[in-house]
Amino acid sequence: MKQKENQNYWALILGASSGFGEATALKLAADGFNIIGIHLDRQVTMHNVERIISKIKSAGSKQLFINCNAADESKRKEVLNELITLSQGKPIVKVVMHSLAFGTLKSFIGRNDEQPITKAQMEMTLDVMAHSLVYWVQDLVANNLLANKARIFAMTSSGSHSTIPFYGAVSAAKASLESHIRQLSAELGFMEASVNAIMAGVTDTPALRKIPGNTEMIEVARRKNPRNRLTSPEDVAKVISVLCQDGAEWISGGVINADGGEDNVSYVGQG
Repeated sequence: MKQKENQNYWALILGASSGFGEATALKLAADGFNIIGIHLDRQVTMHNVERIISKIKSAGSKQLFINCNAADESKRKEVLNELITLSQGKPIVKVVMHSLAFGTLKSFIGRNDEQPITKAQMEMTLDVMAHSLVYWVQDLVANNLLANKARIFAMTSSGSHSTIPFYGAVSAAKASLESHIRQLSAELGFMEASVNAIMAGVTDTPALRKIPGNTEMIEVARRKNPRNRLTSPEDVAKVISVLCQDGAEWISGGVINADGGEDNVSYVGQG
């Protein structure tokens, strides 16, 4: 898609105020897309949202940032109503990015007086980090907001196929998310949509910092990665930008590694 053509469309970023969502919002704005940013922030972090909005405006793109819980059905409906008004009857959403990182980090089996994960916590984690993608796409299609040949991305991780302490529910969500991507790719074929999961390498984001043992994860990943560094949000944003260009529409239904080869390396080199 050419930059001039992009100006007619919007990119919907779920989780737009930090990490991968922030970097992708800024990159796609630079590519000419207008940005709909869904984020959940308290007053203490709103200054970062204001900074992102300012950068999007400086890139010459329009923006609509909405502070709400993207997994809340009533809030989703409110956002959809705003998009319907904005669209004036046209399918204006060309890119959808799901980058919601909110889940429970607890073991399945409680030991040493540790409380195991509950049913409610498990269901919440999968709903936010996986199932919400399906509900957003359903509503976009039902309201004629999703453009033909749209690009849909969801952030997964190596946790979808490996075990990490306290990561069980998130791991299940990532595996589920990848399954949803495959299904959406098949069912949106009639719209020629390209639907993919993006598996980033270990990235020092606010979400990673919430995982117990994250410091060790960062050091291991730095030694393990063939590039001798961590993945950055900007690395991932550039990959998504490339996949939004003409010629990438035939890539669909898979998991795309954006990790510099990190996940393929089974040994840890010397620092």
